[in-house]
Amino acid sequence: MTEENFKNGQVLLIDKPLGWTSFQVVNKLRWHIKQRFHLKNIKVGHAGTLDPLASGLLILCTGNQTKNIDSYQAQIKEYSGTFTLGATTPSYDLETSIDKNFPTDHISDEIIHKTTKQFIGIIQQKPPIFSAIKQEGKRLYDIARKGETAEIKSREITIFEFEITKINFPNLDFKIICSKGTYIRSLAFDFGKALNSGAHLSALRRTKIGDFSVNEALSVDEFIKQISSE
Repeated sequence: MTEENFKNGQVLLIDKPLGWTSFQVVNKLRWHIKQRFHLKNIKVGHAGTLDPLASGLLILCTGNQTKNIDSYQAQIKEYSGTFTLGATTPSYDLETSIDKNFPTDHISDEIIHKTTKQFIGIIQQKPPIFSAIKQEGKRLYDIARKGETAEIKSREITIFEFEITKINFPNLDFKIICSKGTYIRSLAFDFGKALNSGAHLSALRRTKIGDFSVNEALSVDEFIKQISSE
């Protein structure tokens, strides 16, 4: 971890903690890099946002490596987490409170596993209104928080793998491997709908981006400790 390395370009693997925005992680690490090497500024950017309620792998690029952010963003992602059946929220996750409840008595383990197959392959997905996507110059989440609505177009995504790894009703643990642009929150909502019920995302962790694994990542505190001791 040298000044020259950061300027020439580093790829940093960070395990984003729950409750932090991706931008907060970028700001925190940039500040410590600047302090350590007495820099006025240094380019630091992330390659793919993680929601505050999600943890896991965040790729950060510094210096000249920021030019490659798009290529890292385009890589296949792997997630694990939990869907909760029987209720939906406006944000499709726990950012907002439950707005509707649905019956679940008709849902068996067999139906759950069978329904996952509907979502494997190239599918159309509508992003949640609580997202950072811009429409007519406005972020969708700003529109949603004002209580307004917006027409959201579906997008083509690819789900390479979708496995329910544990059923502890009404909670379903999952593993998903998917393309860039996939909203796991939307998948939770659509999955609940396909079960003739409702569902929302109650936990999410990004475990891989391309060949990079969260097992190789540093926590924010570990990075700060490492750069301070250099």
